Amino acid sequence: MKNVEQYAPQFFPVKNPPMRWAQKTMIEKPPIWCSVDLRDGNQALITPMSLEEKLEFFQYLVKIGFKEIEIGFPAASETEYEFCRTLIDNDMIPDDVTIQVLTQAREHIIAKTFEALKGAKHAIVHLYNSTSVAQREQVFKKSKEEIIKLAEFGAELCKKYREQTEGHFRFEYSPESFTGTEPEFALEICNAVLKIWDPTPDDKVIINLPVTVSHSMPHVYANQVEYMSDNLYKRENVYISLHPHNDRGCAVADSELGLLAGGDRIEGTLFGNGERTGNVDIITLALNMYSQGVDPELDFSNMPELVEVYERVTRMRVYERSPYSGQLVFAAFSGSHQDAIAKGMHWREAHDCKHWNVPYLPINPEDVGRVYEADVIRINSQSGKGGVSYLMETKYGYQIPMKMRESFGYLVKGISDHAHKELLPEEVFQIFKDHYINLETPISFPEIHYVQKGGDAIEAAVTIQYQGKAETVRMEGNGRLDAVSNAVKKYLNMDFTLMTYTEHALEVRSNSQAVSYVELVKNEKSYWGVGVHSDIINSSISAFLSALNQLVQDM
Repeated sequence: MKNVEQYAPQFFPVKNPPMRWAQKTMIEKPPIWCSVDLRDGNQALITPMSLEEKLEFFQYLVKIGFKEIEIGFPAASETEYEFCRTLIDNDMIPDDVTIQVLTQAREHIIAKTFEALKGAKHAIVHLYNSTSVAQREQVFKKSKEEIIKLAEFGAELCKKYREQTEGHFRFEYSPESFTGTEPEFALEICNAVLKIWDPTPDDKVIINLPVTVSHSMPHVYANQVEYMSDNLYKRENVYISLHPHNDRGCAVADSELGLLAGGDRIEGTLFGNGERTGNVDIITLALNMYSQGVDPELDFSNMPELVEVYERVTRMRVYERSPYSGQLVFAAFSGSHQDAIAKGMHWREAHDCKHWNVPYLPINPEDVGRVYEADVIRINSQSGKGGVSYLMETKYGYQIPMKMRESFGYLVKGISDHAHKELLPEEVFQIFKDHYINLETPISFPEIHYVQKGGDAIEAAVTIQYQGKAETVRMEGNGRLDAVSNAVKKYLNMDFTLMTYTEHALEVRSNSQAVSYVELVKNEKSYWGVGVHSDIINSSISAFLSALNQLVQDM
């Protein structure tokens, strides 16, 4: 690519980092979650949410378990201010939920912020100012000392207005553009703020370390977080919060490594909505933990509902491949994948497995409100016999014999390929019915009568309707099906082999029905038929007749 020489690293790695976090293999407990959907997420929308939409979204965030929710920048506009006051004045904030608001280090903004919060039972006042080299030099044109003084000024004002305002307030400070800031300077300015707020066990302070713009690989951020965690003033009374953006596609990795490195809290959004490439997706983070047996303490068990609410109020769309939440993330089109999933599910049933370990499915789709037949096994020209058969079994109750699966699988693939589209479950079932079940053309059996002979012999008097004529043929066999088969062979003057016969109850559709499968072989070619009837004898004869009609039509 051209102009590569204009780019260079914009981050400041920690010198000789201890990297203790690298010895850990998983996050063992959930962080404190803070949704910033209503502030960071909302300001990134093409059309920001209305007051009614914000209220609905707030209530939904509470429903799924968020205990800290950033609701906006109340001093920035009347809309933001009104939203804050509506929540407080209408007592819409549960006692165990804390709202969070953003403010700059300017007195009239801080004053307006505390005015908006008056009477709040619990609130976090989030103070920030930019600290990166680029911001200091290009935007604010201030020295390090001047930037520190600005942060100290804001911290003093927050402390002053808290004392004057009714409500219970905690503090948070962000050195904005932390990842473009020298670690030593970031530590210096955070400690300057902490010394003013003087956190205690009963009044802990949040230090937020935002990946405002992602500049580095995740391990660099983890080292920066670990450095801060090791050196913050009164660290035991400080929550380290992480706020990663996704410019390099690393927000989830930044968050996970940051938590290993000492982070206590995550600020993010549902589905990763946010400025530019977005914030960290809390759903992905939480369900990553869930997939390893850690309860994230957020409830994403109804993903279809969550997607519907989110898409409606934000007018954004959840990408089909978005982890855990996308429409296709559990879908298997590949035949080998479908076969492995089907076998894995049967293995679970047979072995009463304690832990989830199904090939290609990192979690059980049902745990997030998805269903196998609609979301997991998807049928198109890439599908195989295993997936098609699994769909027929789980949705419609047909336990297709192993030898028949290949025939049916190729049939379905061919139809999908010709139509250039995915086939819905009901379309697959219709193909099965049209090609296999209770076929009565070109041959039918209007009547069959059986007579028990000596031993196991059965005589069948079969009335055969074919090409506009009906004739009754009598033949014996070692059972009803064999006797009917022999009668047909005599009538057609044809030889074939009844190779396979299986049956089972069709429990999914009706406890009283039975399904039978018959394979006839002629000249080394198989013809399959399926019979469904409340009587098992009639079911078997219908399956034989269906296979026979396949054979005759191929003559």
